[in-house]
Amino acid sequence: MFKKSHKSFLYLIFIFLIFPLSGDSFKYNSFNNHGSVGLINTPTARFYNEAVHGVTMYDGTPDQKITLTSNPYDWFEASFFYTNVQGLPYPGYEYQDYKDKGFNVKFRLKKEGVLPAIAIGAYDFAGTGLYSSEYIVASQGINKLDFHYGIGWDRLGGDNGRIKNPLIYLHDSFESRASDRGRGGRLEPEKYFSGATVTPFYGISYVLKDDLVLKIEKDPTDTEGSRLRYDDRNSDYSIGLQYSISDNFDIGFSYERGNFFSIRFVYKNDPGISLKKYDYKEAETNANDNQYTKLIKNLEENGIGVERIVESSRSIGLDLTQFIHNDIRLIEEIVSEAAVKAGITKEIKKDISIADLRAISEIDDDFENRSQLIYERDTSRRVNTDTGLRFRPFLASREEFFKGAFLIENDTEFILRKNFFFNTNLKYVLTDNFDDLRFPPVDTYPAQVRSDIKQYLKNMDEGVLIGRAQFDYYLTPKENHHFMASVGILEDMFSGAGIEYLYAKPNINYAYGFEIFDVQKRDYEWGFGHLDYRNTTYTANFYYRNYGLIPFDMKFSAGEYLAGDIGSTIEFSRTFRTGVNFGVFATFTDVSFDQFGEGSFDKGIFFNIPIYGNFINYTWRPLTKDPGAKLVRRNNLNDLLVKFKPIN
Repeated sequence: MFKKSHKSFLYLIFIFLIFPLSGDSFKYNSFNNHGSVGLINTPTARFYNEAVHGVTMYDGTPDQKITLTSNPYDWFEASFFYTNVQGLPYPGYEYQDYKDKGFNVKFRLKKEGVLPAIAIGAYDFAGTGLYSSEYIVASQGINKLDFHYGIGWDRLGGDNGRIKNPLIYLHDSFESRASDRGRGGRLEPEKYFSGATVTPFYGISYVLKDDLVLKIEKDPTDTEGSRLRYDDRNSDYSIGLQYSISDNFDIGFSYERGNFFSIRFVYKNDPGISLKKYDYKEAETNANDNQYTKLIKNLEENGIGVERIVESSRSIGLDLTQFIHNDIRLIEEIVSEAAVKAGITKEIKKDISIADLRAISEIDDDFENRSQLIYERDTSRRVNTDTGLRFRPFLASREEFFKGAFLIENDTEFILRKNFFFNTNLKYVLTDNFDDLRFPPVDTYPAQVRSDIKQYLKNMDEGVLIGRAQFDYYLTPKENHHFMASVGILEDMFSGAGIEYLYAKPNINYAYGFEIFDVQKRDYEWGFGHLDYRNTTYTANFYYRNYGLIPFDMKFSAGEYLAGDIGSTIEFSRTFRTGVNFGVFATFTDVSFDQFGEGSFDKGIFFNIPIYGNFINYTWRPLTKDPGAKLVRRNNLNDLLVKFKPIN
């Protein structure tokens, strides 16, 4: 039986059904304390547009939390959190606070219309279970008022107002929920949406002015059954204000459950707003420039290099190379626009390559025999260099909640020949707090290849560091068959040599190949010295791009990893024309869950996102362990050649 207050809010839902909708809004919606679009602690059925991403930093009682959130689709929200639980001792290190990591997900079941928007989701669905909870929530808007109503399980199945779990009527397996807290990393579907009771929650958000939103919620957080040592609630309600500093930055202040104040900082970005559609750039030309010179200048102004031009009576052949654009349709649009601006009316045939890897070949031998050479680029050596300020975070440290370094980083590419490159990465740390990293890894099974990362970090302030110094040679000996050979310092922790092969055609949505590298562990000084550990790592790789209703990229690889363990990795990602990319991965090897320890298996998220005009690449895993470890390579062949496949 619903309480009177619950009936009142159900009545409000009915009233709101007949009014116009407020809908989702990038400006007025914000992430809650857990990094999900919501109120304070409760989620809503609101979603941001696809490709939107953000970072939430929360300081409350007892939680201090950092959450990274992404929206691969406008109906799917995923986040990874890392939290410091104040007052809860870390097992074995009782003088410091407990740290926890986990993943959150939310799915839209229904868009808002005459009936409310509906979403279903879960907090900490594959973590230790410390924050484990599931929910179903509905949202309906009217003008500047947004109303939300839902039910929560486990940690959102709080102290007051509990009702019988409605799923019990479907099957009695939902009646009980295991209370043990595991080591995390495993999916436990038998727990989801189970438990004898659930707790209804509700709330509103009201736009006071364009940059200020009031939030009120009935807070269903379980304060009695949690190990988090929450203070006893003095109220069932939490209230807060969200202030939009700009379209990208929010700050939130809340008074939670009548007993403490909290603060929340949010960075969010919608590339669809911040990164506009590519604007063709008109090159400066001289009055005496012929049409081919104008064409070359126009293409190079837009990031496409011209290696060679040949001409027949009816057509023009272009050998093009480029490294900037990630979508073949955009490349073709630029080529067409550049030709029109140059006054060229003949049919254009294209050969497009990256590092002399022939990706698209429209110029055949017959055309070559009927054409004459108009232009050929000077193949003298060239140098590309980029220097910038970088931030290197290190999360999941047992010593402290957050570690990091600010550094100046230089990437330089020496083009020795059109298919032969020398690449360097140099680092110089301006400031860091890595010096007190002292706790050794809990596990180094089966070999220590990544778990000694702290030894490298502690030496980052020892002058100029070599992050990479490698030679790369590219070759396409036969159409669609591509090779790359690399030798040198391949990444921060390994040197070596190896080759990669890829079969890829531009007009099909799959590719496959293999890679094999003989590697040796670098010493902790970031120089040219090495440790004793050496191994040969290899994988067979399969890539697939789906163009259906739900577009995605998939990679499956299997082989031997850096530590000598045998297994496979599955990756799923979404790539947008703006260059934004989100993905998740999981690796399972012959190292068992018990041998792996906390986390059960290697997994994480990766992304490529724009921050003030620069794209930031990062991989975030809950734990740095040795099983499932792979080389962190600068390039692989599929990443280079997938640029020539369309993006949905």
